[in-house]
Amino acid sequence: MGTQGFVSLSGGKVHRRGESFLTVALSAPNIRFTTHFGWLKTLPRVGQAMWKSFRIGSLFGTPIKLDVTFLLVLPIFAYLIAVQIGLAAEIFNEAMGAGIDVAVLTGGYSPYLWGLLAAIGLFVGVVLHELGHSLTARHYGYPIDSITLWLLGGIAALSEMPENWRQEFGIAIAGPIVSVLVGFVSYGLFLATPAGLDGFRFIFLFLAVLNIGMAAFNLLPAFPMDGGRVLRALLARNQPYAKATRQAATVGKLLAVLMGLFGLFAWNPLLIAIALFVYIAASGESQQVTMKAAFQDVTVADIMTPADRLQTVGIDTTVEELVQRMFQERHTAYPVLDGGRLVGIATLSDARNVKPVEREAYTVEEIMRNEPPTVEPAADVMGAIEQMREENVGQLLVVTPDAGWNTDGSELVGIISRSDVMTALDVVQQSGSVTPMDKRLAD
Repeated sequence: MGTQGFVSLSGGKVHRRGESFLTVALSAPNIRFTTHFGWLKTLPRVGQAMWKSFRIGSLFGTPIKLDVTFLLVLPIFAYLIAVQIGLAAEIFNEAMGAGIDVAVLTGGYSPYLWGLLAAIGLFVGVVLHELGHSLTARHYGYPIDSITLWLLGGIAALSEMPENWRQEFGIAIAGPIVSVLVGFVSYGLFLATPAGLDGFRFIFLFLAVLNIGMAAFNLLPAFPMDGGRVLRALLARNQPYAKATRQAATVGKLLAVLMGLFGLFAWNPLLIAIALFVYIAASGESQQVTMKAAFQDVTVADIMTPADRLQTVGIDTTVEELVQRMFQERHTAYPVLDGGRLVGIATLSDARNVKPVEREAYTVEEIMRNEPPTVEPAADVMGAIEQMREENVGQLLVVTPDAGWNTDGSELVGIISRSDVMTALDVVQQSGSVTPMDKRLAD
Protein backbone atom coordinates (compact mmCIF):
# COMPACT_ATOMS: atom_id res chain seq x y z
CA MET A 1 0.00 0.00 0.00
CA GLY A 2 1.08 3.58 -0.26
CA THR A 3 0.23 7.20 0.07
CA GLN A 4 -1.00 9.56 -2.56
CA GLY A 5 -1.60 13.24 -2.61
CA PHE A 6 -1.08 16.53 -4.36
CA VAL A 7 1.64 18.08 -2.26
CA SER A 8 4.07 20.98 -2.17
CA LEU A 9 7.27 19.82 -0.59
CA SER A 10 10.11 21.97 0.44
CA GLY A 11 12.63 22.35 3.15
CA GLY A 12 14.90 24.73 4.92
CA LYS A 13 15.74 26.13 8.32
CA VAL A 14 13.33 28.20 10.35
CA HIS A 15 14.96 31.32 11.75
CA ARG A 16 12.08 33.49 12.88
CA ARG A 17 8.35 33.68 13.16
CA GLY A 18 6.68 33.49 9.78
CA GLU A 19 9.74 32.11 8.03
CA SER A 20 8.68 28.51 8.50
CA PHE A 21 6.49 28.64 5.46
CA LEU A 22 8.35 31.36 3.70
CA THR A 23 11.14 28.84 3.65
CA VAL A 24 8.69 26.58 1.86
CA ALA A 25 8.32 29.14 -0.88
CA LEU A 26 11.79 30.64 -0.96
CA SER A 27 14.43 28.23 0.27
CA ALA A 28 13.49 25.12 -1.64
CA PRO A 29 11.59 23.98 -4.68
CA ASN A 30 7.89 24.53 -4.30
CA ILE A 31 6.60 21.84 -6.55
CA ARG A 32 2.93 21.19 -7.02
CA PHE A 33 2.53 17.53 -7.77
CA THR A 34 0.77 14.34 -6.96
CA THR A 35 2.94 11.69 -5.47
CA HIS A 36 2.12 8.03 -5.20
CA PHE A 37 4.22 6.20 -2.67
CA GLY A 38 3.98 2.52 -3.38
CA TRP A 39 4.19 -0.60 -1.27
CA LEU A 40 7.51 0.42 0.27
CA LYS A 41 6.78 3.47 2.41
CA THR A 42 9.67 5.86 2.58
CA LEU A 43 10.37 9.49 3.38
CA PRO A 44 9.89 12.26 0.87
CA ARG A 45 13.11 13.88 -0.15
CA VAL A 46 12.87 17.47 1.04
CA GLY A 47 14.76 20.01 -0.99
CA GLN A 48 15.65 18.83 -4.45
CA ALA A 49 12.57 17.37 -6.09
CA MET A 50 14.48 14.99 -8.32
CA TRP A 51 17.99 13.79 -8.89
CA LYS A 52 18.47 12.84 -12.54
CA SER A 53 15.60 11.59 -14.66
CA PHE A 54 15.26 10.45 -18.24
CA ARG A 55 12.23 9.95 -20.45
CA ILE A 56 11.20 6.42 -21.37
CA GLY A 57 8.02 7.17 -23.31
CA SER A 58 4.60 8.78 -22.99
CA LEU A 59 0.99 7.88 -22.33
CA PHE A 60 -1.87 9.99 -23.71
CA GLY A 61 0.61 12.76 -24.41
CA THR A 62 2.06 12.76 -20.89
CA PRO A 63 5.82 12.09 -20.74
CA ILE A 64 6.82 9.17 -18.51
CA LYS A 65 10.21 9.53 -16.86
CA LEU A 66 12.46 7.41 -14.68
CA ASP A 67 14.51 8.99 -11.93
CA VAL A 68 17.85 7.32 -11.22
CA THR A 69 16.64 6.53 -7.70
CA PHE A 70 13.98 4.29 -9.21
CA LEU A 71 16.74 2.05 -10.53
CA LEU A 72 17.81 1.58 -6.91
CA VAL A 73 14.39 0.97 -5.41
CA LEU A 74 13.10 -1.45 -8.06
CA PRO A 75 15.46 -4.30 -7.05
CA ILE A 76 14.64 -3.61 -3.40
CA PHE A 77 10.94 -4.01 -4.14
CA ALA A 78 11.67 -7.19 -6.08
CA TYR A 79 13.74 -8.61 -3.22
CA LEU A 80 11.14 -7.80 -0.56
CA ILE A 81 8.45 -9.51 -2.60
CA ALA A 82 10.71 -12.48 -3.37
CA VAL A 83 11.63 -13.27 0.24
CA GLN A 84 7.95 -13.29 1.25
CA ILE A 85 6.46 -14.82 -1.87
CA GLY A 86 5.86 -18.23 -0.31
CA LEU A 87 4.14 -16.75 2.74
CA ALA A 88 2.01 -14.48 0.56
CA ALA A 89 0.93 -17.42 -1.63
CA GLU A 90 -0.04 -19.45 1.45
CA ILE A 91 -2.12 -16.55 2.75
CA PHE A 92 -3.87 -16.24 -0.62
CA ASN A 93 -4.59 -19.99 -0.59
CA GLU A 94 -6.01 -19.97 2.94
CA ALA A 95 -7.93 -16.71 2.80
CA MET A 96 -9.12 -16.72 -0.82
CA GLY A 97 -8.87 -20.34 -1.92
CA ALA A 98 -6.44 -19.32 -4.66
CA GLY A 99 -5.08 -22.83 -5.22
CA ILE A 100 -1.57 -21.58 -6.04
CA ASP A 101 1.25 -24.15 -6.04
CA VAL A 102 3.73 -22.60 -3.59
CA ALA A 103 6.56 -24.88 -4.76
CA VAL A 104 6.46 -23.32 -8.22
CA LEU A 105 7.15 -19.91 -6.68
CA THR A 106 9.85 -20.87 -4.19
CA GLY A 107 12.16 -23.22 -6.10
CA GLY A 108 15.66 -22.05 -7.07
CA TYR A 109 15.77 -18.52 -8.43
CA SER A 110 12.04 -18.47 -9.12
CA PRO A 111 11.17 -16.18 -6.18
CA TYR A 112 13.42 -13.43 -7.55
CA LEU A 113 12.05 -13.72 -11.07
CA TRP A 114 8.45 -13.56 -9.91
CA GLY A 115 9.37 -10.85 -7.41
CA LEU A 116 10.83 -8.71 -10.19
CA LEU A 117 7.78 -9.19 -12.40
CA ALA A 118 5.48 -8.34 -9.49
CA ALA A 119 7.50 -5.20 -8.69
CA ILE A 120 7.31 -4.06 -12.32
CA GLY A 121 3.57 -4.73 -12.30
CA LEU A 122 3.26 -2.71 -9.12
CA PHE A 123 4.90 0.32 -10.69
CA VAL A 124 2.75 -0.04 -13.79
CA GLY A 125 -0.19 0.31 -11.42
CA VAL A 126 1.43 3.39 -9.90
CA VAL A 127 1.79 4.97 -13.35
CA LEU A 128 -1.85 4.22 -14.15
CA HIS A 129 -2.90 5.69 -10.80
CA GLU A 130 -1.00 8.89 -11.58
CA LEU A 131 -2.39 8.89 -15.09
CA GLY A 132 -5.87 8.94 -13.59
CA HIS A 133 -5.00 12.13 -11.73
CA SER A 134 -3.26 13.58 -14.77
CA LEU A 135 -6.01 13.00 -17.31
CA THR A 136 -8.63 14.37 -14.93
CA ALA A 137 -6.50 17.45 -14.24
CA ARG A 138 -6.02 17.96 -17.97
CA HIS A 139 -9.78 17.69 -18.44
CA TYR A 140 -10.17 20.63 -16.08
CA GLY A 141 -7.54 22.64 -17.90
CA TYR A 142 -4.53 22.04 -15.67
CA PRO A 143 -1.49 21.00 -17.73
CA ILE A 144 0.64 18.04 -16.64
CA ASP A 145 4.38 18.31 -17.11
CA SER A 146 5.21 14.63 -16.66
CA ILE A 147 4.81 11.47 -14.60
CA THR A 148 8.07 10.36 -13.01
CA LEU A 149 8.90 7.12 -11.22
CA TRP A 150 11.47 7.63 -8.50
CA LEU A 151 12.58 6.53 -5.05
CA LEU A 152 9.18 7.22 -3.48
CA GLY A 153 6.98 5.77 -6.18
CA GLY A 154 5.54 8.23 -8.66
CA ILE A 155 5.03 11.93 -9.26
CA ALA A 156 2.49 13.52 -11.57
CA ALA A 157 3.66 17.12 -11.86
CA LEU A 158 0.83 19.65 -12.01
CA SER A 159 1.71 23.23 -12.95
CA GLU A 160 -1.13 24.61 -10.85
CA MET A 161 -3.44 23.36 -8.12
CA PRO A 162 -7.22 23.79 -8.48
CA GLU A 163 -9.10 25.79 -5.87
CA ASN A 164 -12.51 24.80 -7.17
CA TRP A 165 -13.73 22.09 -4.81
CA ARG A 166 -15.44 20.06 -7.53
CA GLN A 167 -12.29 20.00 -9.63
CA GLU A 168 -10.07 19.02 -6.72
CA PHE A 169 -12.53 16.32 -5.69
CA GLY A 170 -12.53 14.90 -9.21
CA ILE A 171 -8.74 14.95 -9.55
CA ALA A 172 -8.19 13.46 -6.09
CA ILE A 173 -10.69 10.63 -6.44
CA ALA A 174 -9.54 9.69 -9.95
CA GLY A 175 -6.34 7.99 -8.77
CA PRO A 176 -7.97 5.58 -6.30
CA ILE A 177 -10.73 4.81 -8.82
CA VAL A 178 -8.09 3.81 -11.36
CA SER A 179 -6.31 1.69 -8.74
CA VAL A 180 -9.56 -0.13 -7.95
CA LEU A 181 -10.16 -0.73 -11.66
CA VAL A 182 -6.61 -2.05 -12.04
CA GLY A 183 -7.28 -4.33 -9.07
CA PHE A 184 -10.47 -5.71 -10.62
CA VAL A 185 -8.77 -6.24 -13.99
CA SER A 186 -5.89 -8.03 -12.26
CA TYR A 187 -8.33 -10.24 -10.39
CA GLY A 188 -10.10 -11.03 -13.65
CA LEU A 189 -6.77 -12.05 -15.17
CA PHE A 190 -6.11 -14.24 -12.13
CA LEU A 191 -9.41 -16.04 -12.67
CA ALA A 192 -8.79 -16.40 -16.40
CA THR A 193 -5.24 -17.76 -16.10
CA PRO A 194 -5.00 -21.58 -16.33
CA ALA A 195 -4.14 -23.48 -13.15
CA GLY A 196 -0.78 -24.62 -14.52
CA LEU A 197 0.57 -21.06 -14.68
CA ASP A 198 0.81 -20.57 -10.93
CA GLY A 199 3.49 -17.87 -11.11
CA PHE A 200 1.33 -15.59 -13.25
CA ARG A 201 -1.76 -16.41 -11.20
CA PHE A 202 0.12 -15.29 -8.08
CA ILE A 203 1.27 -12.05 -9.73
CA PHE A 204 -2.23 -11.16 -10.92
CA LEU A 205 -3.76 -11.87 -7.51
CA PHE A 206 -0.94 -10.03 -5.75
CA LEU A 207 -1.49 -6.96 -7.93
CA ALA A 208 -5.25 -7.17 -7.44
CA VAL A 209 -4.93 -7.13 -3.66
CA LEU A 210 -2.19 -4.51 -3.66
CA ASN A 211 -3.94 -2.03 -5.96
CA ILE A 212 -7.23 -2.23 -4.09
CA GLY A 213 -5.33 -1.94 -0.81
CA MET A 214 -3.48 1.13 -2.10
CA ALA A 215 -6.74 2.74 -3.14
CA ALA A 216 -8.23 2.16 0.32
CA PHE A 217 -5.14 3.44 2.11
CA ASN A 218 -4.94 6.52 -0.08
CA LEU A 219 -8.50 7.43 0.82
CA LEU A 220 -7.60 7.89 4.48
CA PRO A 221 -8.34 11.57 5.27
CA ALA A 222 -4.65 12.26 5.87
CA PHE A 223 -4.00 15.42 3.87
CA PRO A 224 -2.28 15.64 1.40
CA MET A 225 -3.10 12.03 0.51
CA ASP A 226 -6.04 11.52 -1.82
CA GLY A 227 -8.47 11.14 1.06
CA GLY A 228 -7.20 14.39 2.56
CA ARG A 229 -7.72 16.10 -0.79
CA VAL A 230 -11.25 14.79 -0.91
CA LEU A 231 -11.80 16.06 2.64
CA ARG A 232 -10.54 19.54 1.75
CA ALA A 233 -12.72 19.63 -1.35
CA LEU A 234 -15.79 18.80 0.73
CA LEU A 235 -14.85 21.35 3.40
CA ALA A 236 -14.32 24.02 0.74
CA ARG A 237 -17.90 23.74 -0.46
CA ASN A 238 -19.14 26.25 2.11
CA GLN A 239 -16.06 28.00 3.49
CA PRO A 240 -12.90 29.73 2.22
CA TYR A 241 -10.32 27.55 0.52
CA ALA A 242 -7.54 28.59 2.93
CA LYS A 243 -9.65 27.71 5.97
CA ALA A 244 -10.59 24.35 4.48
CA THR A 245 -6.92 23.69 3.81
CA ARG A 246 -5.96 24.44 7.42
CA GLN A 247 -8.68 22.12 8.70
CA ALA A 248 -7.73 19.29 6.35
CA ALA A 249 -4.06 19.78 7.21
CA THR A 250 -4.85 19.58 10.93
CA VAL A 251 -6.61 16.25 10.40
CA GLY A 252 -3.71 15.06 8.26
CA LYS A 253 -1.12 15.98 10.88
CA LEU A 254 -3.16 14.29 13.61
CA LEU A 255 -3.36 11.08 11.60
CA ALA A 256 0.35 11.39 10.84
CA VAL A 257 1.14 11.55 14.55
CA LEU A 258 -1.03 8.50 15.21
CA MET A 259 0.61 6.59 12.36
CA GLY A 260 4.03 7.60 13.63
CA LEU A 261 3.27 6.45 17.17
CA PHE A 262 1.92 3.15 15.91
CA GLY A 263 5.01 2.76 13.77
CA LEU A 264 7.23 3.37 16.79
CA PHE A 265 5.41 0.86 18.99
CA ALA A 266 5.39 -1.74 16.21
CA TRP A 267 8.89 -0.67 15.12
CA ASN A 268 7.86 -0.22 11.52
CA PRO A 269 10.31 2.26 9.96
CA LEU A 270 8.25 2.40 6.78
CA LEU A 271 5.14 3.54 8.61
CA ILE A 272 7.20 6.10 10.54
CA ALA A 273 8.55 7.41 7.25
CA ILE A 274 5.14 7.81 5.67
CA ALA A 275 3.85 9.52 8.82
CA LEU A 276 6.68 12.02 8.63
CA PHE A 277 5.94 12.63 4.95
CA VAL A 278 2.27 13.32 5.63
CA TYR A 279 3.08 15.69 8.49
CA ILE A 280 5.66 17.68 6.52
CA ALA A 281 3.57 17.85 3.37
CA ALA A 282 0.39 18.86 5.22
CA SER A 283 2.21 21.62 7.08
CA GLY A 284 3.91 22.88 3.94
CA GLU A 285 0.83 23.12 1.78
CA SER A 286 -1.29 24.63 4.54
CA GLN A 287 1.30 27.34 5.04
CA GLN A 288 1.63 27.95 1.31
CA VAL A 289 -2.12 28.40 0.88
CA THR A 290 -2.19 30.72 3.90
CA MET A 291 0.52 32.86 2.34
CA LYS A 292 -1.25 32.95 -1.01
CA ALA A 293 -4.42 34.17 0.68
CA ALA A 294 -2.49 36.75 2.71
CA PHE A 295 -0.83 38.24 -0.37
CA GLN A 296 -3.88 38.29 -2.61
CA ASP A 297 -3.92 41.60 -4.55
CA VAL A 298 -0.64 42.69 -2.90
CA THR A 299 2.01 43.98 -5.31
CA VAL A 300 5.78 44.18 -5.08
CA ALA A 301 5.50 47.96 -4.71
CA ASP A 302 3.39 47.47 -1.58
CA ILE A 303 6.05 45.62 0.39
CA MET A 304 9.43 46.40 -1.20
CA THR A 305 12.12 48.54 0.37
CA PRO A 306 12.12 51.74 -1.75
CA ALA A 307 15.29 52.97 -3.42
CA ASP A 308 15.79 55.98 -1.13
CA ARG A 309 16.00 53.64 1.86
CA LEU A 310 18.42 51.18 0.32
CA GLN A 311 22.04 50.69 1.25
CA THR A 312 24.15 50.64 -1.91
CA VAL A 313 27.82 50.26 -2.83
CA GLY A 314 29.97 51.67 -5.60
CA ILE A 315 31.89 49.67 -8.16
CA ASP A 316 35.22 50.65 -6.55
CA THR A 317 34.30 49.29 -3.11
CA THR A 318 36.65 46.50 -2.12
CA VAL A 319 35.30 43.09 -1.26
CA GLU A 320 36.74 43.49 2.24
CA GLU A 321 34.78 46.72 2.72
CA LEU A 322 31.68 45.00 1.37
CA VAL A 323 31.99 42.14 3.86
CA GLN A 324 32.51 44.58 6.74
CA ARG A 325 29.39 46.52 5.75
CA MET A 326 27.40 43.31 5.55
CA PHE A 327 28.52 42.43 9.06
CA GLN A 328 27.78 45.88 10.48
CA GLU A 329 24.52 46.61 8.64
CA ARG A 330 23.15 43.04 8.66
CA HIS A 331 22.52 42.98 4.92
CA THR A 332 23.49 40.19 2.56
CA ALA A 333 22.96 41.97 -0.77
CA TYR A 334 23.73 45.45 -2.06
CA PRO A 335 22.75 47.11 -5.34
CA VAL A 336 25.87 48.35 -7.13
CA LEU A 337 25.85 51.87 -8.55
CA ASP A 338 28.23 53.55 -10.98
CA GLY A 339 27.74 57.30 -10.92
CA GLY A 340 24.16 56.84 -9.77
CA ARG A 341 23.39 54.21 -12.42
CA LEU A 342 22.37 50.70 -11.40
CA VAL A 343 24.90 48.26 -12.85
CA GLY A 344 24.49 45.10 -10.77
CA ILE A 345 24.18 43.53 -7.35
CA ALA A 346 26.76 42.11 -4.94
CA THR A 347 25.73 39.39 -2.50
CA LEU A 348 27.31 37.56 0.39
CA SER A 349 27.66 34.44 -1.74
CA ASP A 350 29.58 36.49 -4.31
CA ALA A 351 31.92 37.78 -1.62
CA ARG A 352 32.49 34.29 -0.26
CA ASN A 353 33.95 33.26 -3.60
CA VAL A 354 36.97 35.44 -2.83
CA LYS A 355 39.51 34.12 -0.35
CA PRO A 356 39.73 36.30 2.81
CA VAL A 357 43.38 37.15 2.17
CA GLU A 358 42.52 38.43 -1.31
CA ARG A 359 39.47 40.55 -0.49
CA GLU A 360 41.42 43.80 -0.33
CA ALA A 361 42.68 43.20 -3.85
CA TYR A 362 39.26 42.70 -5.45
CA THR A 363 36.53 45.27 -6.01
CA VAL A 364 32.79 44.85 -6.10
CA GLU A 365 32.85 45.43 -9.86
CA GLU A 366 34.85 42.22 -10.28
CA ILE A 367 32.48 39.99 -8.29
CA MET A 368 29.06 41.55 -8.80
CA ARG A 369 26.30 40.03 -10.87
CA ASN A 370 25.93 42.20 -13.94
CA GLU A 371 22.41 41.07 -14.81
CA PRO A 372 20.69 40.07 -11.57
CA PRO A 373 17.03 39.03 -11.60
CA THR A 374 14.61 41.93 -11.58
CA VAL A 375 10.90 42.47 -11.11
CA GLU A 376 8.53 45.32 -11.86
CA PRO A 377 6.76 47.27 -9.08
CA ALA A 378 3.30 46.22 -10.30
CA ALA A 379 4.09 42.49 -10.19
CA ASP A 380 2.20 40.45 -7.61
CA VAL A 381 4.09 39.29 -4.54
CA MET A 382 3.42 35.58 -5.09
CA GLY A 383 4.93 35.86 -8.55
CA ALA A 384 8.01 37.51 -7.07
CA ILE A 385 8.30 34.75 -4.47
CA GLU A 386 8.09 32.14 -7.21
CA GLN A 387 10.75 33.99 -9.20
CA MET A 388 13.08 34.06 -6.20
CA ARG A 389 12.57 30.35 -5.75
CA GLU A 390 13.13 29.50 -9.40
CA GLU A 391 16.27 31.63 -9.66
CA ASN A 392 17.53 30.57 -6.23
CA VAL A 393 18.09 34.12 -4.99
CA GLY A 394 17.18 35.90 -1.78
CA GLN A 395 16.15 39.18 -3.35
CA LEU A 396 15.00 40.83 -6.57
CA LEU A 397 15.87 44.31 -7.76
CA VAL A 398 12.73 46.30 -8.52
CA VAL A 399 13.20 48.34 -11.70
CA THR A 400 11.01 50.48 -13.91
CA PRO A 401 8.85 48.59 -16.43
CA ASP A 402 10.71 47.37 -19.50
CA ALA A 403 13.97 48.85 -18.21
CA GLY A 404 15.97 45.67 -18.63
CA TRP A 405 19.74 45.78 -18.61
CA ASN A 406 21.64 47.97 -21.04
CA THR A 407 24.69 50.15 -21.34
CA ASP A 408 22.88 53.06 -19.70
CA GLY A 409 21.96 51.04 -16.64
CA SER A 410 18.47 50.55 -15.21
CA GLU A 411 16.43 52.78 -12.96
CA LEU A 412 16.30 51.22 -9.50
CA VAL A 413 12.93 51.61 -7.80
CA GLY A 414 13.61 49.38 -4.80
CA ILE A 415 14.39 45.86 -3.72
CA ILE A 416 12.21 43.01 -2.48
CA SER A 417 13.86 40.40 -0.29
CA ARG A 418 12.89 37.48 1.85
CA SER A 419 12.94 39.68 4.92
CA ASP A 420 10.54 42.11 3.20
CA VAL A 421 8.18 39.24 2.50
CA MET A 422 8.42 37.96 6.08
CA THR A 423 7.76 41.40 7.53
CA ALA A 424 4.79 41.95 5.23
CA LEU A 425 3.40 38.55 6.10
CA ASP A 426 3.54 39.38 9.80
CA VAL A 427 1.73 42.65 9.12
CA VAL A 428 -0.96 41.00 7.01
CA GLN A 429 -1.59 38.26 9.55
CA GLN A 430 -1.80 40.69 12.44
CA SER A 431 -3.59 43.64 10.85
CA GLY A 432 -5.18 42.18 7.73
CA SER A 433 -3.61 44.65 5.29
CA VAL A 434 -0.34 46.01 3.94
CA THR A 435 0.38 49.73 3.76
CA PRO A 436 1.19 50.54 0.12
CA MET A 437 4.59 51.97 -0.73
CA ASP A 438 3.34 55.41 -1.71
CA LYS A 439 1.72 55.87 1.68
CA ARG A 440 4.80 54.60 3.48
CA LEU A 441 6.93 57.09 1.56
CA ALA A 442 4.59 59.90 2.57
CA ASP A 443 4.90 59.05 6.28
